[in-house]
Amino acid sequence: MSLKTKEEYIESLRKMNFKLYMFGEKVENIVDNPIVRPSMNAVAMTYELAQDPQYEDLMTAVSSLTGKKINRFCHLHQNNEDLIKKVKMQRLLGQKTAACFQRCVGMDAVNALDSTTFEMDQKYQSGYHKRFRSWLKEMQENDWTVDGAMTDPKGDRSLLPSQQKDPDMFVHIVSENKDGIIVKGAKVHQTGALNSHQILVMPTIAMGPADKDYAVCFAVPADSEGIIYIYGRQSCDTRKLEGGEMDLGNSQFGGHESLVVFDNIFVPWERVFMCREYDFSGVLIERFAGYHRQSYGGCKVGVGDVLIGAAALAADYNGANKASHIKDKLIEMTHLNETLYACGIACSSQGSRTASGTYLIDLMLANVCKQNVTRFPYEIARLAEDIAGGLMVTMPSEKDFKSPEIGHYVEKYLRGVADIPTEHRLRILRLIENITLGTAAVGYRTESMHGAGSPQAQRIVISRQANFEAKKKLAKAIARIPE
Repeated sequence: MSLKTKEEYIESLRKMNFKLYMFGEKVENIVDNPIVRPSMNAVAMTYELAQDPQYEDLMTAVSSLTGKKINRFCHLHQNNEDLIKKVKMQRLLGQKTAACFQRCVGMDAVNALDSTTFEMDQKYQSGYHKRFRSWLKEMQENDWTVDGAMTDPKGDRSLLPSQQKDPDMFVHIVSENKDGIIVKGAKVHQTGALNSHQILVMPTIAMGPADKDYAVCFAVPADSEGIIYIYGRQSCDTRKLEGGEMDLGNSQFGGHESLVVFDNIFVPWERVFMCREYDFSGVLIERFAGYHRQSYGGCKVGVGDVLIGAAALAADYNGANKASHIKDKLIEMTHLNETLYACGIACSSQGSRTASGTYLIDLMLANVCKQNVTRFPYEIARLAEDIAGGLMVTMPSEKDFKSPEIGHYVEKYLRGVADIPTEHRLRILRLIENITLGTAAVGYRTESMHGAGSPQAQRIVISRQANFEAKKKLAKAIARIPE
């Protein structure tokens, strides 16, 4: 198969048996659930665009393993051009969905794991790399969406995994036999998990000898026996149950997160890619985090493009588009957005080849990219809200607008520029609300802060990569201070 169509992707999820709970009740049909469906539509766009000749160069690649054309989300980066195309692809999808399209975590996980398993085999002759690439070929052939699962609940942050009162605060190996391992624990904030075919589990922190049972990496079908999903609430999520679409702002697309519980699940050895090799947990985490921090220089920029366009339209509809301060705010939003993109392109262009042949981004620049992402989208959102005006959060509902009794009042008094329909003004304000405050804020504003690691995580890597001693030598040389 290699390349699924949008329709084939959706039908493939119908065949899966997820155990999902939402609002305290079990959900039997996730594909047609009105709260889940917009996030599924966003993932489906990654399949739809891959079938479009206009976007073939960005959305597809030739597999380094099989020589077949595959979706770029299943690809191992083979050069700097691949890394750059990844960021451009993510910007395109952000522009098309104005939401999180959810496949980035799996793509970043497989690229990090490829080089890490290769180096593990060099040290331990473990056979993990061969196992991993065998599974990866299946991922490419079936065009799987993979949920990269890294973040554990962590419990008491002052304690190591092995020191926790409850050992299940980190995913860990419970037992093993000749057929495989039994694991228990949970992963939190799992973006797009319910829209995935497979879950690729990784450790969440660097481990020491005492925590070796927590140094585990494996892949399992997303509907495996013993996996339980508990849906994460989002702001304004129940608007999707009201029957309308204007109040949603973005009625087509969205993202989702879940708490994913692993209740003593079995993993066969052929799907185990790390088993107590604690000394490589930090390597895997750093590389995955670097790739994912690079990703934010694409996806957040694409959503930012939509938000800037929405703010510009709001100014048009309000009759404020000629005001100099409005023009300046739109310029500032653009400057900040393009700075994020520049960082994503920069860390890609400076990437280098790992021992396995897969290319790794420049870790310093990737972390600088994500550090900027923890700040700039907040300012872009603030300026969009400033331009939109207070009506964005006080306007009546779609049902009021369409009411035979009072709709004409809404139509009359909420009009801006006379020749712009009131409905158009309300729709664009709802879109701004959705991206800055509503369900899409999960994939733009708040995720910009905590996705791919909270701000301090990037600062730690930046500190390690900074090489202050080398910089001191540069200063001494210029100041003519002897060593």
